[in-house]
Amino acid sequence: MFRSSLRLRLILAFILTSLIVFSLAAFVSYHETNKKVDEFFDTYQIALARQLASADWNAITDTTQKSTNRLLKNIHNAEEEDEAIGFAIFNKTGKLIFHDNENGKDFLYFPHVGTFVNQPVDGEKWRIVWLYSADNNFVIAVGQELEYRNDVVWDMTEEFLIPWGIGIFILLILMILIISLEFIPLNKVAKNLGNRSPNDLSPLDLANLSSEIRPLVLSLNNLFAKIKLMLDKERSFIADSAHELRSPLTALKVQLEVLQMADNDEQLRQSTLLKLQEGIARSSRLVEQLLALSKAESSLQDTISEKIIWSKLTKQLIEEYSQEATRKNINISFSDDGTAPFDQGNSLLASLIMRNLLDNALKYSPQDSEIKISFENNILSVINTNVQLDNQVLSLIGRRFYRPAGQKQSGSGLGLSIVLRIAEIYGCHILFRNADNSFEVRIIKG
Repeated sequence: MFRSSLRLRLILAFILTSLIVFSLAAFVSYHETNKKVDEFFDTYQIALARQLASADWNAITDTTQKSTNRLLKNIHNAEEEDEAIGFAIFNKTGKLIFHDNENGKDFLYFPHVGTFVNQPVDGEKWRIVWLYSADNNFVIAVGQELEYRNDVVWDMTEEFLIPWGIGIFILLILMILIISLEFIPLNKVAKNLGNRSPNDLSPLDLANLSSEIRPLVLSLNNLFAKIKLMLDKERSFIADSAHELRSPLTALKVQLEVLQMADNDEQLRQSTLLKLQEGIARSSRLVEQLLALSKAESSLQDTISEKIIWSKLTKQLIEEYSQEATRKNINISFSDDGTAPFDQGNSLLASLIMRNLLDNALKYSPQDSEIKISFENNILSVINTNVQLDNQVLSLIGRRFYRPAGQKQSGSGLGLSIVLRIAEIYGCHILFRNADNSFEVRIIKG
């Protein structure tokens, strides 16, 4: 759940970040406040010690303390215990001669004059400054309880942090609310996708989407468009294949019925068997071409990348078709001095290109003609001599299952469609043209 929810991860990240920042702020605030409080109270203690040091303590007697205490009794709250500060006056022998009647009477003589000393007073830690009187006959001690200082530091830090804590809490609530609101469009997209039927490939609505979500939805729309195009091609391919297979299968069925009715007519039986054999061969060739076209259609993202040796591949195919060429007295010439349209990719697809081009050239070239195959300047060229096509045929050639009217050669009309599709996969285009009493097919890079 935690790993799968971006909203939850963002909220937790903001909470954790806020806690870390708040903790660091509290730490820094405490130490800075503690430093400032120490400076303030140390300054206050020194100022009080200076005032006490400037007084004349020579006239102090044993009754002075009692008389001073009686005078303070009539002052409101004068008898309340004050743990904040205290003072004491000692002579040089360490005898206490005067104090504040609260804490100072518990001070222990510690004549380290001119410095602050942390001393225990009645079981509590105090910070005491020691100073000589102006006449240098007495020692002044002014102290403050350290726990009081700590309480002041904590109170000041608390007063500083409480508003900040409330502000950060409110900020977190607002951030959680904002994050939740910003995820609403994304949740709508997810809900839209979840409620769609498998056949619904319409683009998602881009309205009210943020600039961060828009690229994702655009990519999904592009994916839907590609899938729709692929499905349309598959449906078209299946429909065309079914249509083209219907005729040869019907012909085979008819020939089989004729064969069943031949009885003892050996001549009719042999003729029917020959036609059955030819029909099966045509059907087999059609199925092979359909499979080849299907492979080409499914190779939009062909990941095979190997070195294609066009010269070796072409020579093998020329050798394979040598008997057919000899039978029609067709000369096949081959020049591989130049560069092919592409030399990295799937060797099987490259072989399909050359096989279909050579097969078409041999099939539709007349007797005693020549086929010229060459590579130059990133162009593969196959020329049939003594062959010309009219402009209408040139404009339609390459379409699936297209065969010119009156064509006597057997075929499926898929050969050049396969070549066109594979050429597109490798970023090439094809040019069909008549030139010098010949017909040329060119596969050109780019």
